[in-house]
Amino acid sequence: MKRTSTYFPKPGAVTDNWRVVDASGQNLGRLARDIAVALQGKDKPTFTRHVITGDHVVVVNAEKVNVTGRKLLQKMYYRHSGYVGNLKTFMLRDMLEQRPERVIQLAVKGMLPRNKMGRQMLRRLKVYAGADHPHEAQVSSQTEDNGG
Repeated sequence: MKRTSTYFPKPGAVTDNWRVVDASGQNLGRLARDIAVALQGKDKPTFTRHVITGDHVVVVNAEKVNVTGRKLLQKMYYRHSGYVGNLKTFMLRDMLEQRPERVIQLAVKGMLPRNKMGRQMLRRLKVYAGADHPHEAQVSSQTEDNGG
């Protein structure tokens, strides 16, 4: 009986695909989950833990993302400068008004691995508040993904 070896993609052999995800009308957590899976490449048959096999993801219409319940008033984001007493808090409502890209980026960051590869995956995520993005050349040959 012939033994077949398992295929492991090499870092240079992985092709870079681009996906466009429209965030308008989608729930924040479910959207972040789908993006995290795409960045890691877990939806591909060639998924390997030690190689980034995921795609580049471009998210448009980040300002139109939905949240359920009372999260707009109750969910808080924190930032600390390192100095004593310098903890800044922001409500989700304010973050969506000022920097909606950051909300999606932080949600996806929480679902990625906390190591060097997770940081490399996060660099493959591009989030834009409106419908326009400057990645037309990369995305033009790829199919658009509506996240559902």
